[in-house]
Amino acid sequence: MLLLSILSAFTVVTISIANPTQVVQKSEPNICTIVVCGPAQSGLPGRDGRDGKEGPKGEKGNPGLQGLKGSQGPPGKMGPAGPEGAKGSQGEKGSKGDVGGRGLQGVPGLKGDRGAGGPAGPKGDKGLSGEKGAKGEIGLPGTAGQQGLPGNPGSPGPKGDKGPVGEKGGKGDKGDRGLQGATGSQGPTGRTGSSGPKGDKGSQGEKGTKGDSGLSEINLLKTQVRTLERKLDTLQNSFSKYKKVIMFPNGRIVGEKVFMTNGYESNFENLKQRCSQAGGQLASPRNSAENAAIQQIVAMHNKAAFLGINDIQTERQFQYLNGQAITYSNWLPGEPNNDKGIEDCVEVFAHGKWNDKSCKETRLIICEF
Repeated sequence: MLLLSILSAFTVVTISIANPTQVVQKSEPNICTIVVCGPAQSGLPGRDGRDGKEGPKGEKGNPGLQGLKGSQGPPGKMGPAGPEGAKGSQGEKGSKGDVGGRGLQGVPGLKGDRGAGGPAGPKGDKGLSGEKGAKGEIGLPGTAGQQGLPGNPGSPGPKGDKGPVGEKGGKGDKGDRGLQGATGSQGPTGRTGSSGPKGDKGSQGEKGTKGDSGLSEINLLKTQVRTLERKLDTLQNSFSKYKKVIMFPNGRIVGEKVFMTNGYESNFENLKQRCSQAGGQLASPRNSAENAAIQQIVAMHNKAAFLGINDIQTERQFQYLNGQAITYSNWLPGEPNNDKGIEDCVEVFAHGKWNDKSCKETRLIICEF
């Protein structure tokens, strides 16, 4: 009873600091809100104090002390970009800085346009002779040039050997009767003899031998004339032949053969016909000396030439234009190979070697006389 009396004499004060702005409330609760009263031994339990009416709102209290600074929260999401600011005024030029260290080498720039050619420099000293290069491949034949002007007539060739005696000609026709010979001079007049008696008629004498006819000498002259005519024909043919040879400049003589060219280029058939019209034939070397002479002409013109050799009749059986099998050859290694099955003619290069080639190709003409 004494405890109850003491508690009832005090006023209980409750302060809440959950919020600094919360007012301090004063109340005079029932003593049972602090001390748990035990139930009465004989009575009913008391009512829960929460059933009571809420008291009037107290006056606003003074702000409490500022709490401690909380820990920094996580960064917020990045806001949208603001509008672009106006261009600021140019600042004053700063003082020149110290020379910086050399930077790394930049990436090589693109190759610039070719500059204009500079003036020619002074002629340099003659350099050392370089090593001899490898032999190049045979180039393609060049286009045919324009036909050159006729060359000047060459000096007369050496006198040819005496030709063999021709075959005996057939018996000629009977010649015309010759003219009567001149009358001989009259002999001196004899003395007149005495007139003798008339003699008896004598018996007929034997027929005498036939006298020589005046035609014998004429036939002999005709024979001599025919012989002279044949010799004249031979001389005329020889002159015509050498005249045609002179029309071909740049020739070579080997023994009794003359190899000539006029720079004309065409296919095999045309070249063969051209040489025939000139009184010769397409060059057909039968030994190394003749091949060397042809090689010199080819090297002079720097153009391959067709030879008078082919295997048109029988494959891989090369022969001259008269049908005889060749007795000399100077093929390149691996030739003839009849590439693509169309190489039936023979060409010769500046080094003298042979190669089989299509007869329709264009090559230099070289004739032999």
